[in-house]
Amino acid sequence: MPNLQNEQPLQDYLNPQGCPAPRPRPALFGAATQDLHRQIDGATRRQGIPYLHPHDPTLQLDMLGSRHMIDWQERKAEWVLTGERCWSDLHPFYARYGVEATRQLIAKVRELEGAKGAILADCGMQAVALTFDLLVHPGGHAILFRGVYNKTKRYLDWLASRHRFEVSTVDPWDYDGLERAIRPETFLIFCETYTNPLMGALDPRRLGEIAGQACRRGARELRSIVDDTIATPWGFRRPLLDFEGIDIVLASGTKALAGQDRDLWGYIASNRIDFLNSVMDLEAMRGGILDWRRARAILEGLDLARARFERRCRSAAAIARFLAGHPRVERTFHPSLPDHPDRRAVEAHYAFPGSLVSFKIRGAGEDDARRFADVLATCGIIRYAGSFDGLATKINHHRTVSEYFTPAEELERAGIDRVLRLAVGIEEPEDLTACLNWALWHHGEIAEGEVLKWQEGRERELGIQGER
Repeated sequence: MPNLQNEQPLQDYLNPQGCPAPRPRPALFGAATQDLHRQIDGATRRQGIPYLHPHDPTLQLDMLGSRHMIDWQERKAEWVLTGERCWSDLHPFYARYGVEATRQLIAKVRELEGAKGAILADCGMQAVALTFDLLVHPGGHAILFRGVYNKTKRYLDWLASRHRFEVSTVDPWDYDGLERAIRPETFLIFCETYTNPLMGALDPRRLGEIAGQACRRGARELRSIVDDTIATPWGFRRPLLDFEGIDIVLASGTKALAGQDRDLWGYIASNRIDFLNSVMDLEAMRGGILDWRRARAILEGLDLARARFERRCRSAAAIARFLAGHPRVERTFHPSLPDHPDRRAVEAHYAFPGSLVSFKIRGAGEDDARRFADVLATCGIIRYAGSFDGLATKINHHRTVSEYFTPAEELERAGIDRVLRLAVGIEEPEDLTACLNWALWHHGEIAEGEVLKWQEGRERELGIQGER
């Protein structure tokens, strides 16, 4: 090896006609160059990971040469060929495939869902879209349980129009109807638990039995998919993937698993490694994984997110009991209630009832329900917002937020007309109940103009102006 302690000046290395044999000494480099790389090396020694930034994780790593890159490529090929592991678990070398924080979060998701493999996405709908994109094909057939998230249904319908396959819907939880709907060419069954907004509870054993039997009878490509965003993996007595016939679990981690209304993310978990490796290939091509900042924030907050979820569930159950016995409430929807239509499934398979409570006001039409939500928001501690699961309790009028352009008769047929959604936060449940009771008794006395005046005054008070 040439002597590294040479005395040639840097100028000798700038002549294109020739160059000294020894490597240029670091001491020859400029102050900015030396300082940058001294800091990068120092950060690597402290963290044990060769990031290319003095302070933060980076999109790629210093691999020192091709040896580690070749090893990465060979391991990926081996895992894909054998189908034993998903290559999302590989040590990350470029952020479009993952970073160290996403690899750690994948391990947590695998643990939560009892899965052999998992893939992260930048939101729940990305997880849904990746899954659908891998499974759909011309001439096939897909089944949705009625009442799934409208963006999920719209995306599958859009795919069907482009790839020429059929989509059927069945009522939740019409398991006999599901059995009748399955065909040899059916490639997916998709459902949610709990459902939004009526908080229906899937019977995972029944779904798995039906899907498993259909596969054995000839529906070889069938994959059953459960979105457990509202129930969460914490909400079950055993992992959904433990049930034979349930192939894929996905979720929007944005809700309970982030738990603070800050971090948008989603995931796909499965024991079908061949499927996950194909999903990972697709995501690596088009993007959609988390950045390290979000992954790190989610990891740091995951234990607290669970404690908060359990607290919200307890509060939601107490509030649901209050609403169910209120003379001005027509119907309350929450899995903790004894008259819940899926009570047997809840008792058999669920550990927590979820933090979303939906209800209808007795005698109220859509406009009156909308006005109730506006009036309730004037109490100041129940905020009007579009989604659920976070620190603050939220209220919204379901049609305004989620079904604004849906015909009224369609909402009535589905039973989701006039619905109000209460997403319970971490406040004291008695405080929330007091505000709900006041609004139930007095919202009809508050004029629209008074509500608008409060909103405008609140905007001035908080210094928020214009469109949001």
